Amino acid sequence: MKRIGIIFLAALLGGIISLGINNIFWSQQSDPGEAGHFNSLDRPPSGLASYTSNIPASTPDFTVIAENSVNTVVHIRTEYVRRTSLYDEFFGFGDPFRDFFFGPRRPQQERAVVGSGSGVIVKEDGYIITNNHVVQEADKIEVTLNDNRIFDAVIVGKDPTTDLALIKIDAEGLPTAVFGNSDNVRVGEWVLAVGNPFNLTSTVTAGIVSARGRHINILGGGTAIESFIQTDAAVNRGNSGGALVNSRGKLIGINAAIASSTGTFQGYSFAIPSNIAKKVMDDLLEFGEIQRGFLGIEITELNSREAEELELDYFRGAYVHSVQSGGAADKAGIKEGDLIIGIDEHEIRNPSDLLETVGRKRPGDEVTIKYQRNGKNRETIAVLQNIHGEIAFIEPGEQSVDDLLGATFESVTREEKKRLGIDNGVKIASLGAGKLRRAGVREGFIITYIDKKPVESARDISKILRNREGEGVLIEGVYPNGVRAYYGVGI
Repeated sequence: MKRIGIIFLAALLGGIISLGINNIFWSQQSDPGEAGHFNSLDRPPSGLASYTSNIPASTPDFTVIAENSVNTVVHIRTEYVRRTSLYDEFFGFGDPFRDFFFGPRRPQQERAVVGSGSGVIVKEDGYIITNNHVVQEADKIEVTLNDNRIFDAVIVGKDPTTDLALIKIDAEGLPTAVFGNSDNVRVGEWVLAVGNPFNLTSTVTAGIVSARGRHINILGGGTAIESFIQTDAAVNRGNSGGALVNSRGKLIGINAAIASSTGTFQGYSFAIPSNIAKKVMDDLLEFGEIQRGFLGIEITELNSREAEELELDYFRGAYVHSVQSGGAADKAGIKEGDLIIGIDEHEIRNPSDLLETVGRKRPGDEVTIKYQRNGKNRETIAVLQNIHGEIAFIEPGEQSVDDLLGATFESVTREEKKRLGIDNGVKIASLGAGKLRRAGVREGFIITYIDKKPVESARDISKILRNREGEGVLIEGVYPNGVRAYYGVGI
C-alpha cells in the first residue's frame, strides 16, 4: 500500500507539472505583443472572432458633407425637338442639297423631347458644370436649385471629348463646390454621389472608389479622354452631371455613366476626374474654347504576354502604336514601339493615364516624356501641339467642328500630291465616332474640296464648316490608292 501511495503521488505531481508547463507555453504563444505566424491547425476556428483591424466599426458620418453638397448640385431639365424624317435629321431643314438628290421634302413632323440631369455650381455668379450629353441637343435648358428657385440657362461651351459642358444662369451669391485634387483619390476611400436620379431631387448615395483610370469606350475613341473614377455609389438616370465628393466634402468627379445591362444601377458607376473638369471650365471661361495639347501618337495597352512577344522587359505604360509625322512626339524623337512610362512627375500605367495627363495641358506646353526603348529608360522633352498640329491656341468654334467630324488630320506630302495629281488637300490621320465615319469615310482619305472650296489644311475645314450646323455639305477627295470619292455629310 505504501508503494502504491508513492506511485500515485508521483503521478499526480507529474501531471501538475505537465499542466503548468503547457499553460506557460500556450500563454507565450498567444501573447499579442509577440510577432509570429499562426497556423489554422494550432488554434480553434473560434479564435478568428477576436481578430482586430483598422476598419472602423461603422461607416463615417456624412451628414454635414451631404447637407452642404446638395446645395451645390442642381436639377437640369432640357427640351429639344426630334425630327421624324431621317433625311431631315441628316441633311437639315430646307436644305437644297437634300432636295436635289432626294426630291422635295414632305411636311416635317416634330415632337418635343424632355430630358433631365444634374449639374454642379462652380461659380457663385451662376456657372454650372454638367455632362455634355445632358445639354448637347437642348433648345431650352431649365435649372432648379436646391431651394426650388428656377432659372433659364444658356450654354457657355461644350467639350464632347470629355463629355463636359459649362452652362450659366443669371444669379448671384450661390453656394459653390470646392474642387479637390482627383490625382490624390485612392481606391477604397469613401465617396458620395449627389444628384437627381429619376427626377428625385437632392439625392445622396455613398460608396467607395472601386478603381481609377477606367476606359469604358463610351465616348467613341478618337481624341476622347476616358480616365474615369469607378465607384459603387448608386448612380442612375438623372445623376449625370452631378457631384462625386470625398469624405472631406471636396469635389473629385462629375458623375457621367453607369455600367448596366438594364439601364439602371447594377453596382458600378463612373465619374470624370475633377482635375479634367476644372481644366475644361478654365478653358471655356478664358478662351471660349477647349485648348488641348496633343502628342500626335496612337497608343495601346499591353499585357505581359504581348510585352514578351515584343521583347519588352516592362509592360505597364502606353505602347506607341504609331507616330504622326511632324507631331510633337515625332519632333521629340518618340518612335513606334516605344513604351511611355511617365509624363513629367506622373507615372503612366496605361493609355488612360497618358490621355488624362496630356489632356490637362495646352498647346505650347513642354512635357518631359519618360519611355523605354530596347530595354533602356530614356527621357525627352516634347512641345505639345493643337489638334491641327500647330503650337498656337485654336479659335472659338474650331474644336467643336473637329469633334463633330470625329477625325484628326495631317498634311499631305509633296510626293503624295504629285503621285495623286492633286494640288491641295489634307489627310485624315485617325477616325473616331463622328459625322465622317457615319458617312462612310475611311482613314487615309485626302479631303481636297468641301462644297467646291479648296482645302489646304485642317484649319480650312473648320473655317468652311463653322456655323453650318443643320446643313449638308459635299466633300470631295481621293484615297492613297488613287480612288476618288464624294460624300454628302450632314453637319
